[in-house]
Amino acid sequence: MAATIPVPHFNTKPSLSLKKADDAMKHMHHESQSEAHRIFRESAGHGPRGLLPQTVNPDEETVPGIQHPGSTGVIYCSDRAMANGFNYASSHEWSNLGQGAPEAGPIPDAPPRPTSINVPVDSLEYAPTTGVKELREAVAKLYNHTYREGKESQYTYENVCIVPGGRAGLSRVAAVIGDVYTSYQVPDYTAYDQVLSAFRRLVPVPTTLEEEDHYHFNIEQTRKDIRSQGLQVIIASNPRNPTGQVIRDGELHALVDLARETSTTLILDEFYSWYIYPENDQDYGKSVSSAEFIEDVNQDPVVIIDGLTKNWRLPGWRICWVVGPKNLVTALSQSGSFLDGGANHPLQLAAIPLLDPERVKQEKLSLQRHFKAKRDHVLARLKAMGLKVRVPPQATFYVWLDLEGLPAPINNGLTFFEELLKEKTIVIPGIFFDINPSHRRNLFNSPCHHFVRLSFGPPLEDLDKGLQAMEHVLQKARGEGRRHFGHGYKKSIDSPTSLATFV
Repeated sequence: MAATIPVPHFNTKPSLSLKKADDAMKHMHHESQSEAHRIFRESAGHGPRGLLPQTVNPDEETVPGIQHPGSTGVIYCSDRAMANGFNYASSHEWSNLGQGAPEAGPIPDAPPRPTSINVPVDSLEYAPTTGVKELREAVAKLYNHTYREGKESQYTYENVCIVPGGRAGLSRVAAVIGDVYTSYQVPDYTAYDQVLSAFRRLVPVPTTLEEEDHYHFNIEQTRKDIRSQGLQVIIASNPRNPTGQVIRDGELHALVDLARETSTTLILDEFYSWYIYPENDQDYGKSVSSAEFIEDVNQDPVVIIDGLTKNWRLPGWRICWVVGPKNLVTALSQSGSFLDGGANHPLQLAAIPLLDPERVKQEKLSLQRHFKAKRDHVLARLKAMGLKVRVPPQATFYVWLDLEGLPAPINNGLTFFEELLKEKTIVIPGIFFDINPSHRRNLFNSPCHHFVRLSFGPPLEDLDKGLQAMEHVLQKARGEGRRHFGHGYKKSIDSPTSLATFV
């Protein structure tokens, strides 16, 4: 049971001695007035970019002609944590609610965790860039068993490409997309910011952040955009990272139909397809995939990316796959030959028995029950603190936490993140999910500005440690006012403070 925590009552009438600081915090209108945002913008690759490329930019080039791509949200937050003393040797002292990884150890009623692998002599050679045939067959068999029973069109190994991680799969797909308009959602997976830079032209299709919309993918608006803007590729995570929402059943069927009817390629990142939290016992063990609604596996323009990382809770293996039409797989073989060279050969062989349908059934049941319990525990603790979750997660292991009701300056994600670093806790500021490939928009007023993403992937004891840190920050805001917030952040582990305070 979650402990009962008193709801903080924030002082809305600061003392005269704090008035100057409070006024500055209340009236920040630009990133330059926020130290957390200035540190973010000073990080290589995060500066605003003009319309024309610069020949030389000393701050973002390490050697001539090399432009820094900027970091993903998790990498930036990990670097900032290291500046505050985090290191992997003492990571047990921290609560990492930022990294998008599930706990990899044993959980109740799950199959035994793999603890060793066989390394045949043949596996010391390179594997094909499309992957080991036996593993490709196992992936196809699992999709047919789970989503395509009784359907005439079935997946074969020729519809599967094994890749060394989800980002590699996205990068391979990005490398073979031509000069077309590509749509993405906001908010969505932080790595799309970098991966999408490989696409030639981008047309954003942002979803609303209004609670009543539940962050739904707006299919009818997408249909209009396809007609009016000439979209040819749509990319989205489903279930959705970071909001924890999911397109399923009739909605997902309609989205697949839309792709087929309009000849628009639909790329779906389905890494959280097992993290579904049913209300009824009979619904446990079900998962979600667009594969269920595809008519012809070699004609429908639907591309699925998934793997062992999240569902099997094996992020360190880097064994993932892309499923789609046969002609796509042959193209991905070619892009893999110059991008990554293929996935680890021995681990591909070791993965084959893990895809046995009976084992998968046991994995799904244990995962859903365990992670649903953790989700409910975290939501109860947040509610007791008075922290608002506009739309509770139906899927994934993330909470999209709204900070707007907190006092300034901890009501924005970057400052809240910096304050939690002082408490040895890591979260991800919401602006990283406001996909901004050109780095041209000022994110200070982003619709994601007042959010952070919390992961309930780690073990329960780590979650409680991080939640207690959040409670401590709120207690300081309640008891000591705002003078301790918004300034004095370390830029590196050697520097006592980062920048001069702005008040």
